[in-house]
Amino acid sequence: MILYTSGTTGNPKGAMLSHHNLVSYTSSVCAGLQLKPGEDRLLVVLPMFHSFAATVGMLTPSLHGLSLVPVHAFDPILISETIAATDATIFLGAPSMYGVILRLPEEQTANWSSIRYGVSGGAAMPVELMHQFEARFGFPILEGDGPTECSPVTCVNPLDGERKPGSVGLPIPGVEMAIFDPRGGVLANNEIGEVCVRGDNVMKGYWKLPHDTAESFYGEWVRTGDLGYRDEDGYFFLIDRIKDMIIVNGMNVYPRMIEEVLYKHPDLAEAAVVGEPHATHGEIVVAHVVAKDGCSTASSVIRAFCREHLGQHQVPRKVIIRDSLPKNATGKILKRELRKTGEVERGIK
Repeated sequence: MILYTSGTTGNPKGAMLSHHNLVSYTSSVCAGLQLKPGEDRLLVVLPMFHSFAATVGMLTPSLHGLSLVPVHAFDPILISETIAATDATIFLGAPSMYGVILRLPEEQTANWSSIRYGVSGGAAMPVELMHQFEARFGFPILEGDGPTECSPVTCVNPLDGERKPGSVGLPIPGVEMAIFDPRGGVLANNEIGEVCVRGDNVMKGYWKLPHDTAESFYGEWVRTGDLGYRDEDGYFFLIDRIKDMIIVNGMNVYPRMIEEVLYKHPDLAEAAVVGEPHATHGEIVVAHVVAKDGCSTASSVIRAFCREHLGQHQVPRKVIIRDSLPKNATGKILKRELRKTGEVERGIK
């Protein structure tokens, strides 16, 4: 099967996944998520051409005796009513979806009582959003991660063990993860580097892209393009995409750290941070934000809020208030589209 990457930083690439990749992977997912054959019903609203929904939401139920409840469109009211009608037990979603569901009318909350847990993937889950959602709906969100090249899930926070907010959890059974330096050497715990993965879930390569395939591996280890670290308990934490890192006056700035602060602002519903070239500073930080329904705020107020929680080099030089953020079909924010906004302002065609 060829599943395409989401293309948030460039053109999508076709990851070639063998039957062996997929069969072994679905067994790992069942074990990692403690799925119950004959009992669990997975509600899937993510598009099934996307790796997360195609494998966790479609292939895994089909191969392991679970029910699949497909919903044809991301309509929070429809999803809520479908859960109530089917007693769905597991919800699969992207972080932005959880943010929208959080805006449901209070009377819809009871419809979610059958859900054992939610799974979040496709992008980093803001810690503040996770806390707000769990406090309202009363079930845990298991944040995990993994690229399409790995079928895709590589790790997830355990259902029974410790869940560490901000962490993408522990490797699922049959998957190895490590942190590598730019020369392909393995780093120690708590050292920041590139997250790499090895196991039966790793793709054969990219369709008709031998050069890109060669650049994506350190031997048997596939490079995810994510910056992160492993703590002393073996939990993995993602800092940001390597390509999204911003360098301000020679200092590394990680957009996710700034986004976590922005999500704590009481008037903001969504936030995304990108870098913009600057003649003096190399790059500057630009924040794109969406206000909550019925709220309004000024750019100067948001920058002042950031100054209370961030270093001077991390504070956004620009704050752009928008009606919405551009997303792909899976709900992942398209930062390349946000960068284009700045390019147009600077006269770049």
